[in-house]
Amino acid sequence: MPRRIDPEELEDEELEEIRRYEDFRTIDWIQDSSLERKRRLRHAFDSTHSPRYPLGRGIFGKIWRQLRKAMTVGEGWFVLSLVGVCIGLNAAIVSIMSEWLGDIKMGYCSDGWWLNQQFCCWEIEGEETEGCASWHPWSDVALARWIIFVIFAAAFSFVASHLVKSLAKYAAGSGISEIKCILAGFVMQGYLGFATFFIKSITLPLVIASGLSVGKEGPSVHVACCIGALIAGLFDNFRRSQSKMREIVTAGSAAGVAVAFGAPIGGVLFSIEEMTHTFSIRTMWKSTFCALVATFTLSAMNPFRTGKLVLFQVTYDRDWHFFEIIFFVILGIFGGLYGAFVIKFNLQVAAFRRKHLADHGVAEAVTLATLTALIGYFNRFLRLDMTSMMAIVFKECEGGGNIFNLCQTTAQWSIASSLVFATLLRIGLVVISYGCKVPAGIFVPSMAIGATFGRMVGILVKAMYSAYPHSGIFKFCAPDIPCITPGTYAFLGAAAALSGVMRITVTVVVIMFELTGALTYILPTMIVLLVTKAVGDFLGTNGIADEMIRFNGFPFLEKEDHVYNVTVSAVMRKDLTTLTDTGLRVKDIDTILSNTNVKGFPIVSSDGSVTLVGWIDRSEIRYVLERARKNRGRLGNTPCLFKPRQPEDQDDIDLAPGIHEDDDQEEYFAPTTAGEGIQFWPWVNKTPMTVSPELPLEIVMQIFKRLGPRTILVEDHGVLSGLVTVKDVLKFIATEKPDHRPSWDERGGLDGLLEELWTWASERLSLFPLWSRRLFRR
Repeated sequence: MPRRIDPEELEDEELEEIRRYEDFRTIDWIQDSSLERKRRLRHAFDSTHSPRYPLGRGIFGKIWRQLRKAMTVGEGWFVLSLVGVCIGLNAAIVSIMSEWLGDIKMGYCSDGWWLNQQFCCWEIEGEETEGCASWHPWSDVALARWIIFVIFAAAFSFVASHLVKSLAKYAAGSGISEIKCILAGFVMQGYLGFATFFIKSITLPLVIASGLSVGKEGPSVHVACCIGALIAGLFDNFRRSQSKMREIVTAGSAAGVAVAFGAPIGGVLFSIEEMTHTFSIRTMWKSTFCALVATFTLSAMNPFRTGKLVLFQVTYDRDWHFFEIIFFVILGIFGGLYGAFVIKFNLQVAAFRRKHLADHGVAEAVTLATLTALIGYFNRFLRLDMTSMMAIVFKECEGGGNIFNLCQTTAQWSIASSLVFATLLRIGLVVISYGCKVPAGIFVPSMAIGATFGRMVGILVKAMYSAYPHSGIFKFCAPDIPCITPGTYAFLGAAAALSGVMRITVTVVVIMFELTGALTYILPTMIVLLVTKAVGDFLGTNGIADEMIRFNGFPFLEKEDHVYNVTVSAVMRKDLTTLTDTGLRVKDIDTILSNTNVKGFPIVSSDGSVTLVGWIDRSEIRYVLERARKNRGRLGNTPCLFKPRQPEDQDDIDLAPGIHEDDDQEEYFAPTTAGEGIQFWPWVNKTPMTVSPELPLEIVMQIFKRLGPRTILVEDHGVLSGLVTVKDVLKFIATEKPDHRPSWDERGGLDGLLEELWTWASERLSLFPLWSRRLFRR
């Protein structure tokens, strides 16, 4: 009869805690899947054989098992619902607080101090305060209003940066780069904790109200992931499974984008395109459900009392014309150039910040907010917060869109110059502000930059039509309706800038469609984004999230495949600390554990042939030793067995053992020829992930990305040759740069490109006489 191992030997809360404590770097997804499989098998075995389920195999037992199965499945959907509701509530509160704090810099409402300008002047159309008796500016003197505006901005940034520095350092930044690494298996203790969630939720409205050129959409994704991790952590089934927790965090990221833009489908696509490269259909459905619940909750809260989920949500009724594709291409080129420029110089600012401003985060944030307020107050498009500004420039001229004289022909040149100034100044502010020690995103700032540039282009095109209405390019315009809609250019410019800096395409198309509901503008949006992507690919830029991952040195493999023309033998570690299957004693194991800090050990044969036997984790060795010392005391000379005494004993482990009251703790020890020894072999992975040393590095990278092992062993015809980890691959790529193609900067930028084109043209022209002689000979 096969020997049945104590279930605590294969799965124990104590072992799980040790493994989670030590596994602060990367998660072994294969091991996590194996543990999850054992849990399912054990649960299935217990439901039919365990004495804790007295209903047995009868009809009542079947009904009970079906009820338990339904409860297990329903628990997952309940958790997703709870996560979605909390994300929607948090987003509504943050939006309301951001609006109120942003308006309090300008004045106050006499009808109620808790009302922002929109609610206080509900009967007034537009954004101007003239004619609203309830809204009182802080002063009638322009200079005093300017000073108060700057003081409020500095105070908000000081409080936010001080809270982040003092209570939750992980609350700074966007968080998207780190979430991508967490979903890939990189563990950051506390990054999804309660302190991070609480402080980021409080400081985010303060940062937006301070006027800093940063957005709340990126941090909203981080906050949503924190909510998902915190709520799922309350349930054992999720807390004990890293794969289930990853699904919840992925669904949280989708819901975070969904409530930020009012686009549930766009949020799901964002989680697929940007956040993770291992996305299953089951995860997609869970993300869709969570995003839908979060968006429904936000809609029920109706934070803006307009029936819209975001302030800049608009509707376009008029169609576009084919001649406008020329100007759409210009917007796409701008988006690609903007993304390359911001990414390049923001990384330089980040390097300067790390070197010189690491201990001055509060002073830096206050200085940036003060500078932004001092300069931006005198520009109508910089004085407002970015979401309110986009709501203005997105509007059509008909139906209340003539705010700030945007649609007045007499003021079109002054408006265009103001838009150009706002675009250039905000680009500089985004470069120096993104990455400072406050919650800071780049989604909305980029959209605001693209919106002001796009509206400027739209005004110029409209001016061309007004000056030359009978020109051949405008012959398709109907005479009785407006030909050019400048708001759509702002809308497309926002999409181009967002795509240029994040390097995402399909997600932006869907988000923009959900923002407008205009099916007719999907084709222009796709044209703009394809041009933006082509420019970005030509310049060789990656998304800013990927660049920040590389800048911070996180162990993350890119989605794109590269050809390195090397084998895994060039990357693997060869100086390994191994354990022999027999011949070691406890004191030897203790010495090895104290002298190394590796996560696990390959087990080789003791006959000197270095034949690979298996793999065992460091945490499992510690676990077995601690349990053994509790039962037997000092074990210095006790033999350690990493293989069974009899080969047939390997088949005796039951993956779904029952629970028996007479289980003997002495099963840790079994008699050997020399006395008693500690059995480690039930914890040895006898089939670790192995590859040949001649396997191309690209295939090994695919294994890491798709299967997610922490370590891959390299064996040559059964003989251990080395091991490779994700960090080894990244180090090799960073240091060796095999078959490296020179980047845009290394090729000399624009000057280098022109020189290459001139050389290519000169070579071709020099061959022209030879071609002509051959042609005439024929």
